[in-house]
Amino acid sequence: MYIPYHINNGDFDGLHGIIHRLGVSRRKNMKAQVYRGVNQLRYEDVPVPELDTDEVLVQVQVVGLCQSDIKKILYPLYAPPRIFGHETAGIIAATGADVNNWNVGDRVIVLHHIPCMHCAHCFNENYSMCEVYKTITTTAGFIPSGGGFAQYVKVPGHIVRNGGLMKIPESINFEQASFVEPTNCCLKALKKAQVGLGQTVLVTGAGPIGLMFIMLIRHLGGRAIATDLIPSRVEKALQLGAEAAFNARDPDLSTHIAHLTNGMGVDISLLAVPSEKAFFQALDCTRKGGKILFFAEFPDEVTIPINPNILYRREIDLMGSYSSSYRIQTLAADIVFNQRIDVNALISHRLPLEDLEIAVKRAISPTPDTYKILLYPHP
Repeated sequence: MYIPYHINNGDFDGLHGIIHRLGVSRRKNMKAQVYRGVNQLRYEDVPVPELDTDEVLVQVQVVGLCQSDIKKILYPLYAPPRIFGHETAGIIAATGADVNNWNVGDRVIVLHHIPCMHCAHCFNENYSMCEVYKTITTTAGFIPSGGGFAQYVKVPGHIVRNGGLMKIPESINFEQASFVEPTNCCLKALKKAQVGLGQTVLVTGAGPIGLMFIMLIRHLGGRAIATDLIPSRVEKALQLGAEAAFNARDPDLSTHIAHLTNGMGVDISLLAVPSEKAFFQALDCTRKGGKILFFAEFPDEVTIPINPNILYRREIDLMGSYSSSYRIQTLAADIVFNQRIDVNALISHRLPLEDLEIAVKRAISPTPDTYKILLYPHP
């Protein structure tokens, strides 16, 4: 096993320096945030993962806190112990003997989902339904669960060989690179809804994901209208390119949107928050022949009663979009790496990995200035 050595060359995070393989490391343990049960995180010493010949070890420099991570921590969805975290950017610290085309010192993002490419789901380009895709294998120990909330994460051969590592350009820092995976998820949803030039899209919720949707809609040539309960987020949506933004409690919301769309309603509504009220607002605001896409995951116990004749008579399409798409990962990387959207504008907090519990509490009870929270395993 090898550790990287870096020389600060003046970049903002001091990690764009020259990295060398120094030899066998005596380091046996690392720090990680271990999920020990519902809402129980322990900042512990755990063994650095051992590598097989086709695997790669990445020293995590930045990992984003995702809503899916928060749900896994707060609800009894998975048996402990586990190490979550998947919006990962770092430096290759060691490679197995059979690994080609990757070297110690390479700056990379880790994509924890890669499909098999030969099952019926993959043949239909429905990659996120592939069992290989859904079975997470990147790990920092215990049951493989992403592993980004640790100082080192092991990337298995299947991921290494099939596009699950992407090199970070020198012009991009680790923080920016960590946004490739969530950008892919949002872009997949927009592609599925066929958002394009001149279309008007309602985005319910202007948190980090909603704001990313707004920037991507504008990038694709569409017009975004946003709603949120927090006034500062309404303002932030306007700053990042929304044509209009409203408080979600506004009783005249549908009237405002009708005025902005010549009485038609929006072409597409994106539910970026798991809110029953947001769904019915979207239904009121979406034009005949339009689409409503569920992006945020609702709690399992939630049911939404609806008269099916509303969908039938107005020809409203309901659809869902889960996770990312292998097909567009290069496009998502291009958008981030060529700074076609401003991911820096989404970052509000930077915390050491030790403070993951604080980060989770801040995310579920956001203050007016809370957006994307990034975590650093190496303070």
